[in-house]
Amino acid sequence: MKKLPPKAMHVVMPFLLSVLMSAIVSFVATLKAMGLAPDLLVSWLKAWGVSWLVAFPTVLVVLPLVRRLAGMIVEAPGGR
Repeated sequence: MKKLPPKAMHVVMPFLLSVLMSAIVSFVATLKAMGLAPDLLVSWLKAWGVSWLVAFPTVLVVLPLVRRLAGMIVEAPGGR
């Protein structure tokens, strides 16, 4: 399988992170709200779609700030 060039990492990582995080969080919230209802899967998929539409652009905007904040808290490799 052909891979994307390295410059795509700044979009691919937030894309995958937003897909996984929005799926998990929306599933937990939907399950908590509905319980094990017969239409849980359909309701969750609808909630996930809306959640992801918010999550992906949010991660794109917030990730650089989070990296800077983490850099202020965590020592760089080699003690720089």
